[in-house]
Amino acid sequence: MKILVVNCGSSSLKFQLIDSETEEVAASGLCERIGLDGALIYKVNGDKIKQEIDLPDHEVAIKKVLDTLLDKEIGVLTSLDEIGAIGHRMVHGGEKFSSSVIINEEIIKQIETCNDLAPLHNPANLLGVRACQEVMPGVPNVVVFDTAFHQTMPSKAYLYALPKEYYEKYGVRRYGFHGTSHSFVSKRLAELAGLDINNSRMIICHIGSGASISAIKDGKSVDTSMGMTPLEGLMMGTRSGDMDPAIIEFICQKENITVQEMTTILNKKSGALGLSGLSNDYRDLVEAAQGGNQDAINALDVMVYRVIKYIGAYYMALGGVDAIALTAGVGENNLELRAKIVEGLAAIGIKLDVEANAVRGDERKISTDDSAAQVWVVPTNEELAIARETARLVCK
Repeated sequence: MKILVVNCGSSSLKFQLIDSETEEVAASGLCERIGLDGALIYKVNGDKIKQEIDLPDHEVAIKKVLDTLLDKEIGVLTSLDEIGAIGHRMVHGGEKFSSSVIINEEIIKQIETCNDLAPLHNPANLLGVRACQEVMPGVPNVVVFDTAFHQTMPSKAYLYALPKEYYEKYGVRRYGFHGTSHSFVSKRLAELAGLDINNSRMIICHIGSGASISAIKDGKSVDTSMGMTPLEGLMMGTRSGDMDPAIIEFICQKENITVQEMTTILNKKSGALGLSGLSNDYRDLVEAAQGGNQDAINALDVMVYRVIKYIGAYYMALGGVDAIALTAGVGENNLELRAKIVEGLAAIGIKLDVEANAVRGDERKISTDDSAAQVWVVPTNEELAIARETARLVCK
């Protein structure tokens, strides 16, 4: 069965067509600038094709994707009947969803009640669902939630020390994100490290422009660094991560700005970009730091330090660790920052294998054989994880 995986944003639509049996990607791409002067970027057989086209809304974008997949010259389908199901990324499922579900109208209504927890993401994700329902009626749609994997956290990990009425009335608690990635990588790490996932202690470090770390015990998430929103936790490309909440009022008063404006600053103008004043791309910062730029050095030091701090905290929370995974853009590809992170774990008996670390994007153990725990680079694949979840539900 072929599964169309869709990740829909407010003005974009990413897609992959995946064979559920071979798990091969037949084609992939991106519709960008939906509602403006749109474009379709289409990848097939190693080729990348870009078309400037009018994409007034997401339904038109989906139609264009399907037309391209059926194209006699560059397409990979002879009929839409070959698509057995559509899998969608959904950012927030609140406490309502602890697993993936097949979409129906009641499920959509329940997801909409979580929209205020992810106002920039959930409505956009639902646009993709609605567009697919319109264009391909009768084809099952499955939603896979970023938050679902972390619903196994105990109350001591997810409750904030606020008046309990805010949790009871508004659902103010830690939810965590990147759950699809953490779930996928933890399963693969157990295989690579030779662990029984049901009797294991793992720390998964999803480190890219967005970043989060999770503590996984016996295959289940027991804590994670992101909170009610993706703003909490590690310093990220443009997000501040952990900070004294009183800073918000302090800066609002000093700068005469609103809380909403300050929230935008914390999400869009902070993190590596804010500290360095240069870029939110860690490759740029490594290059600048090597050239002696102190702001770039500071930004990298803060990022690495916070990663090491969270690993240390989760090491204690788990009562030790059997294996650690580094994944996502930085975790998979940035040799310099990977080395700094692993070298910072010497206190818990972990040593870097310098030669093994000299690779990008490959599965590889980068800790020495005499280390107290294994450290692996494990490329994440959220699209494949969504396709697997979709196939599991549709093929029951």
